[in-house]
Amino acid sequence: MIDNNISPFIKWAGGKRQLLPYIKEKMPLKYKNYIEPFIGGGAVLFGITPDKAIINDINKALINVYNQIKYNPIELMDFLSKIDIQSDVEPKEYYYKKREIFNDKIMKSEYDIELASLFIYLNKHCFNGLYRVNSKGLFNVPFNNSLAKSFNEDNIKAVSRYLQKVTILEGDFEVACQNAQEGDFIFLDSPYAPLNDNSFEAYTKEGFDIESHKRLAILFDRLTKKGCFCMLTNHNTVFIEDLYKNYSREVIKVRRYINSDANNRKGEEVIITNY
Repeated sequence: MIDNNISPFIKWAGGKRQLLPYIKEKMPLKYKNYIEPFIGGGAVLFGITPDKAIINDINKALINVYNQIKYNPIELMDFLSKIDIQSDVEPKEYYYKKREIFNDKIMKSEYDIELASLFIYLNKHCFNGLYRVNSKGLFNVPFNNSLAKSFNEDNIKAVSRYLQKVTILEGDFEVACQNAQEGDFIFLDSPYAPLNDNSFEAYTKEGFDIESHKRLAILFDRLTKKGCFCMLTNHNTVFIEDLYKNYSREVIKVRRYINSDANNRKGEEVIITNY
């Protein structure tokens, strides 16, 4: 492991900062490569900083941010500094203007350093740091009235240094795991299964439906047969319990900070392992 003081550079719905102590405690003592097919905000990656890591996500805009921090951190921070200075005059109006530019670049598939800087800025200044898109795949989260700085320079530099050792992929979770070998540790933190039949949390326009969860469970079985160490986190539901009934399960009580209803902010998550 690398002893770096690194923190996630964005907030992410379903982020694992709250579960990190439990995850660290349940990790295998020794493993070869670390693979995280649903990287999100990277709380686990940056919390354990493995020497050999492969990360992936289907969210192209998110993976673009990781690549820009890895290869162009100084230029990225220059963009962000200009955005932060300009936003001081009319913060709310400025936010919606930048959101429109961000969505225009998404529609044009312009995954560049400007898009990455807008992603980080919008994440810092949108409601609850929630990445949510509409049916067209366009970001639609409102302004949170924050005047906070969009980034921490020392942290971005530390993240960039660490990412030099990390292989960054973009695409389907199965493809990200196709070269996993015996002794590798795979941490699976997909978009969560619904708490009931009428709710679902999806953060890309493609979504992550029931069939996707079933496909993930099949992958979990396949990786187990390969001799990989697998850990998966999700809501503690009957559906998830049934999918992983043959594996070890630990239920953890959590607070859900993103839920707007304070009465629904308490819940249970489960950590599932095959070892």
